[in-house]
Amino acid sequence: MTQLPNQTSQEVGSKQKYLGHKGLVVFMALTNMFIPLSTDMYLPALPSMNSYFGSSSAITNFTLSAFFLFYAIGILFWGPLSDKYGRKPILLVGSILYAASSIACAMSVNIYFLIAARILQGIGAGGITSVSMAVIKDSYSGKKRESILAICQSIAGLAPMVAPIVGALILTFSDWRGSFWALALISIVNLGFSIFFQETLKDEERYSGTLFGSLGRLVVVSKNKSFIVPALIFSLSMLPFMGYIAVSSYVYVDYFGLSAQVYSYFFAANALLSIAGPFIYVKFLSNMDKKLFASMILAISTLSGILVMTLGTLTPMLFWISFLFMSLSGAVMRPFSTNLLLEQQQSDTGSAASVIGTLFTVLGSVGMFLASISWGNIVIGLGVLITIFSLISLLSWNVFMKSKIPCVGVKAIS
Repeated sequence: MTQLPNQTSQEVGSKQKYLGHKGLVVFMALTNMFIPLSTDMYLPALPSMNSYFGSSSAITNFTLSAFFLFYAIGILFWGPLSDKYGRKPILLVGSILYAASSIACAMSVNIYFLIAARILQGIGAGGITSVSMAVIKDSYSGKKRESILAICQSIAGLAPMVAPIVGALILTFSDWRGSFWALALISIVNLGFSIFFQETLKDEERYSGTLFGSLGRLVVVSKNKSFIVPALIFSLSMLPFMGYIAVSSYVYVDYFGLSAQVYSYFFAANALLSIAGPFIYVKFLSNMDKKLFASMILAISTLSGILVMTLGTLTPMLFWISFLFMSLSGAVMRPFSTNLLLEQQQSDTGSAASVIGTLFTVLGSVGMFLASISWGNIVIGLGVLITIFSLISLLSWNVFMKSKIPCVGVKAIS
């Protein structure tokens, strides 16, 4: 059962004897940081890693896409398991696996060993992040949940801002291995939070069937058209953002000729402004007509792609400004889309979170692959991806709104 709408944050926090309400929010924000930390911290080192391992950009970038692919596979299993065994055991196992694999990454002797370690790291990250959405739904409801999602997502937005700067700083006194040692340390801190975390899934809400049956709930959730259709639309809209993650260092360092340190500043500045996105939504846009809101945001993303293809090819500052429209609109959309999807599925929260995470991650991996192929002009290629997939999402959203498929909180249930 969900929390009653009039339940206060203090009442929710009182159920966390050691963490409290604020500690729980910080913990959930930290769990949401693991994906940007796992990718963005070593982005400044990617060009130098090509030389170190004697590998091509495509092979080195596979350390990114392989991480995301197996992260997606991992959360498919972690989410349903959390519905059966609880959130805390999954957090503990995921944190331990992530820490061990981060150490293995730092000790890699060749690019293929690093790819293998990144695969394990992705699976561990799945255990950490897959239950965060479920914990928030376990603990909060209605507008309060939307506000908590915005807070967690904004705090988590510090990771892509700080990570590349820290990664570039690490390169001044270490090599690429230093970033993975830092990730191992962060995962140990997360393990400490997991130990003090108290279970939020009530016994009566746990799935009581078999282990195989719990995994089968993924199919049940995926058959809910009110859930799966908007999940696909929102996932497609974020595909080009992950393409940017994969090629941003090459854009700034190789295409525009900037240093790794200067690149990290551009990357961090984009992330800094994106942090404001969830708060902008909650403060100014949460009461806006939801149909119009999503259409407006997706239209802005489409415009961003056109700007990247044209003005973005000229200077690094114009590229930054052009892409900012896409990243900021995605940040504004995030608390709305997450809460909307959770509203469509009243049970099997862990399974729903797994499906959401898997869709975003698999399509994100596709975006990384598409952005990394030879376009002739890497900036134009990224702009094409942003334009096409934002436009597809915009058209799909409007078709969905005109369909007979119900959508709780957006259009009436027939």
